[in-house]
Amino acid sequence: MAISVSVPKDLSKIKTKMALNLTKRQIICFGAGIALAVPMFFLTKPVLGAEGAAMICMACLFPFFLLGMYEKNGVPAEKLLYYSIRRKVLRPEIRPRMNRTRFEEEEYRKKVRKEIAALERKAASGGRRTKDST
Repeated sequence: MAISVSVPKDLSKIKTKMALNLTKRQIICFGAGIALAVPMFFLTKPVLGAEGAAMICMACLFPFFLLGMYEKNGVPAEKLLYYSIRRKVLRPEIRPRMNRTRFEEEEYRKKVRKEIAALERKAASGGRRTKDST
């Protein structure tokens, strides 16, 4: 009688579990959420009552739960958030195309030629101003 054990094909998706079948990242996120939510519950309970304080407690705990549990294609939520902020805010989505028409290019060249001629005249006159240079 042979004993068979199923082995997953992709071993990169296996994560080491620490305690309560949670990964280290999940434990850190849940601990930070509990560290924020429990004091918030006790501070708001006298003002809002138990039900309102529980709602505030859940609202404080949810972002940490999301950070601990959510992964898309093996990428954690905080990296996805960073990537989306970088894509939307830090790097512009629309890059304007800066093309010049032939007419604009010719106007630019004329302007540069005038500037060069003015600088050559100024250098030839020893740095003194002439009537032509403005």
